[in-house]
Amino acid sequence: MATQITPDYPLLTADRFLEMDFGEDKAELDNGVVRMMAGGSARHSEVAINIISTLRLLLRGSGCKPHGSDMALRTHDLSVRLPDVAVFCGKNDPALDSSKAFTDPRILFEVLSGSTARTDLTVKLEEYRALPSVDTIVFVDIAVERLRVLQRTGPRAWSDVAHDSPVDLPLPALSLTLPHAEIFARD
Repeated sequence: MATQITPDYPLLTADRFLEMDFGEDKAELDNGVVRMMAGGSARHSEVAINIISTLRLLLRGSGCKPHGSDMALRTHDLSVRLPDVAVFCGKNDPALDSSKAFTDPRILFEVLSGSTARTDLTVKLEEYRALPSVDTIVFVDIAVERLRVLQRTGPRAWSDVAHDSPVDLPLPALSLTLPHAEIFARD
């Protein structure tokens, strides 16, 4: 029978974590424990930037805008995540300019890599699904240029489709479609 090991220190809260300065380093708060993050690959960065730049152009004037992994997402009192791309709506008030985290994304993207896929597809997925504001969660597999798309169909119901071939990504909550070619562009 396995015994649970509890730390000899108190778990860190999201509020306290967001007050910390990690300098140039990035970290997430994972159920009260700080997890340092290494940078992603060049392709990982390129795909995330493709998504952000395409969404920014398509969403201009809509009241919604994409943020990269510099904008934190507070998923609950003990977790703060840095999704690769998160779309937030109604955050255009200059009073929010110094915010370090929001709690109500509409769309979330995680660009998968070998070192983060397990956490992205399990722990983060459950935290994201628990947020009532989330309409769509997209996992972007850069190795095979495929998408897994979860879309809310009810208060606790989701469709979950892994696309085996290239597909343009409909985002009905934003009234737009993100072209597959733009997500994976190499120029």
